Amino acid sequence: MKQLALPFLLEHDKMHLKNYFQKEVNKPVLLALTDNSTSMISVREKQGGISVRLHRIFLKADNEVLDEIVRFIKKKRSKTPVVKQFIRQNQSFLKERKPRTITINPNGKLYNLTDMFNSLNSEYFNNSLSVLITWGKRSPRYAVKKRTLGNYQKKTNTIRINPILDSRKVPRYVIEFIVYHEMLHAVIGTVLKNGRRRIHSKEFKNRERKYRNYHKATEWENKKFRT
Repeated sequence: MKQLALPFLLEHDKMHLKNYFQKEVNKPVLLALTDNSTSMISVREKQGGISVRLHRIFLKADNEVLDEIVRFIKKKRSKTPVVKQFIRQNQSFLKERKPRTITINPNGKLYNLTDMFNSLNSEYFNNSLSVLITWGKRSPRYAVKKRTLGNYQKKTNTIRINPILDSRKVPRYVIEFIVYHEMLHAVIGTVLKNGRRRIHSKEFKNRERKYRNYHKATEWENKKFRT
C-alpha cells in the first residue's frame, strides 16, 4: 500500500496526521489531540466520517506505530502491541495531569448522600471504607444514560452520583443501591483474569446481590433507565 509521506525527521503535526489517517481509512477524519494519558486512543464512528482522539505523544510516532493505529481505527478490536511498546518507551513524555479541584456537595434538595454512605458503610463494610461522596454538577451532560447513574474515581477517591436522581420520583433504596455499587468499586477495584481487566468480577456481582433491596432496586432501575 502506498503511504502518505510524513516528515519523521521532525515531529509531525496534527494536519499531517489527519491527512495520513484520512488517506489510509478512506473516510473523513475529525482528529483531536489530547493530554489524556488514561485513554490514549479513542475512535468513534460519526455520520459521514470518524472521530479520533489521540494523545499528543503520537506526534513522535513512526510509520509502524501509525499503521497500527490505522488498523485500530478500521477495526477497534484489533490488537496494538506496537502502540503499547511505543507508549512504554515514551513514558517520560507523558504529562501528569493535575487533579481537578473537586467540590464536595453531598446535600441534595431531597437526599443526603453522606447519611446514605454512613449507613451502608456500617451495615456492609464494618465502617472500614473512607471515601468522599458528592452529587455531580447539574447540567445537560449529566442526563441519565446507561451506566452513568454514578461513578467512582480512584485518583480522587470520590464517588459521584448523578444529580438527576435527587428527585421525589426516585426511591431512596434506588439511590442507596447506586451508592453501594460504587462503594464496592472502591473496595474491590479492578480484577485481572485471563489477562483481561474486569470491573464487575464474580466477587463484585456476588457482593452486589447482598444489598437488602437488590431485586427491587434493579427492577426499578431497569424499568426506568435501561429500556
